[in-house]
Amino acid sequence: MLVDSHSHFDAPELDADRASVLARARAAGVTRQVVPAVTAASWPKLRDVCAQDVGLFAAYGLHPMYLPEHRPPHLDDLRTWIEREKPVAVGECGLDFFVEGLDAEAQQQYFDGQLRLAREFDLPLIVHARRAVDAVIASIRRVGDLRGVVHSFSGSPEQAKQLWQAGFLVGLGGPVTYERANRLRTLAATMPLDYLLLETDSPDQPDAGIRGQRNEPGRLPVIRDVIAGLRGIPSDELAHVTTRNAERLFKLPSH
Repeated sequence: MLVDSHSHFDAPELDADRASVLARARAAGVTRQVVPAVTAASWPKLRDVCAQDVGLFAAYGLHPMYLPEHRPPHLDDLRTWIEREKPVAVGECGLDFFVEGLDAEAQQQYFDGQLRLAREFDLPLIVHARRAVDAVIASIRRVGDLRGVVHSFSGSPEQAKQLWQAGFLVGLGGPVTYERANRLRTLAATMPLDYLLLETDSPDQPDAGIRGQRNEPGRLPVIRDVIAGLRGIPSDELAHVTTRNAERLFKLPSH
């Protein structure tokens, strides 16, 4: 059994065949998915999609790449959604210094607000950190008493260690399957397994076997097998440990 710790299963790219995508995921052993939000406007659909299957777990948040769609009152709305809907995490939130035109100060304000909500409600965070890992680490330390995952981690081994020390795991997905991703593959091969989560980031970040195509949660075994191969361990062992990590972080019911 596998947990896809980061799947945008509510995305419009999956609207036409969502039931089939879910069936393929289950057939591949991916029995549970954590589904993070990106905008306040998307929360109702995400809630409705997750209500359709016991293996789908919602997280609500404000993604930095969608900054133009966010408004300050959305943080108050997020508090209401957390109180009422009882999500497994706050997110997707974070910082993105890669995309041009996203105001860094405004991103920081939304990120800080979500960090404080996660601490208040004792929920893990699902964090996006692109060209912004140091700033994310500094924010986590400043607020304090937090836990979560930095998904699609692409930082250095030292940055990863700093995140682990701060109570955070790292999520690895499609990018680790590309042979030229040397730093990422070295991290996957050597990092302590207790800090690893597997993810697809569906429908984005396809693995090397479906380069340029729509991604699906059912591709998670590909990522599992690549990382297990890099570490020289059985795929079942990696599946067991990463599933346990996801259950512990998100307080998922055991299967």
